[in-house]
Amino acid sequence: MFAFIARQPILDRQRDVFAYELLFRDGKNNCYPDEVRDERTESLIAKHYLTLGLDDISCNKKSFINFQKETLVKGLPSVLDPSNVVVELSDALLPHDTLLDVCRQVKNSGFTIALDDHNLDPKWNEFLPFVDIVKVNVMQSDYDGVARSMPRLLDANVKLVAEQIDTQQDFEVYRDMGFDYFQGYFFAKPEAIKQQNLPTSKLTLIELMGASSSETFDIERVNSVIEHDVGLSYMLLRFVNNPMVNKRYKITSLRHAITYMGEVELKKFVALLALANLNDDKPVELLHLSLVRAKFCDLVACEAKKGDNPPVGFLVGLFSLLDAVLDQQMDTLLNQLPIDDEVKFALSGGQNDLSIYLVLARAFESANWLKVIRIAGLLKIDQKRLHSMFNQAIVWGNGLRQSVSAHFPETQP
Repeated sequence: MFAFIARQPILDRQRDVFAYELLFRDGKNNCYPDEVRDERTESLIAKHYLTLGLDDISCNKKSFINFQKETLVKGLPSVLDPSNVVVELSDALLPHDTLLDVCRQVKNSGFTIALDDHNLDPKWNEFLPFVDIVKVNVMQSDYDGVARSMPRLLDANVKLVAEQIDTQQDFEVYRDMGFDYFQGYFFAKPEAIKQQNLPTSKLTLIELMGASSSETFDIERVNSVIEHDVGLSYMLLRFVNNPMVNKRYKITSLRHAITYMGEVELKKFVALLALANLNDDKPVELLHLSLVRAKFCDLVACEAKKGDNPPVGFLVGLFSLLDAVLDQQMDTLLNQLPIDDEVKFALSGGQNDLSIYLVLARAFESANWLKVIRIAGLLKIDQKRLHSMFNQAIVWGNGLRQSVSAHFPETQP
């Protein structure tokens, strides 16, 4: 079980999540921690901080993990399941011959192997028979050099991961070149800035977002919008009956939901529902990342004793990727979205408490532990407590993700 951890998604050519790379703060250089704690220390961590297993953190996807050289030489932990773990090996980790021996050993143990930060030097060709995946950092390799190496890599029958893919253009370029998987936050960027006027169907969803950001809540208006849209009705019931939200009662309507959940919690789910419908032609991971940010910022806001009506922490996290969802400039969207001024200020690049929560969420996503420590001091929140909150947000996001499906009923004309 791990208390201090981050993850970064690896997407396939259809922009679906194939795996997550896991980054461990309680291990050297973000590697899998190999120190042996005594039972008392393990008990204290489990009691005070939410700890996650690999399935929790990876949402039952494969886990790409780096290991310290000592761990590789003496053998991988027996608790790891070779069917779910991809072992990342780097040419900077061990001497060439030693690394080749480790590669054989890991392969014979049944693990999938990824050669990390591959520099395309032909001297690594002898590793290819033992390697299943090759990761290429495209920011450290020129395009022509990568293109010249593609026939050799494809002939080796390995899968290829392009790292540091941070724009839609880069994704398309390296996908067309023949890469299988892509690591980076390209999916969280607008594909192209489109027309400024949103279609009527999306404006309705924007209106629902605005309703969730108001101190008052027009239940009649919201109920009317949802009742007349079978897709919205279906997804609302899936959300509010998800075990992460409601473990006891079967909710059958919006009015039943507000009676059970209360106004503030329902506001969060109306906003979430609207965003999920806006996200219908985007990677699910974009919504998933929004969910984790929303829950994390909400938990931090509660810890900081910030007002919860409207639930500004939740909303700033949830709407933080709205520009990527709608492929529009954030400022353009904010002019059309009737949300709380404090949330709008943070989303437009202003500096306030809410913008600090977003910076903190991004620090966790990128495993920037020094920034996490610095912001923890600024907020006067114990950094271990923040790790626990982020873990909780991941578990919550994983649970809610199961309620998001591309196969819900189409809206009736």
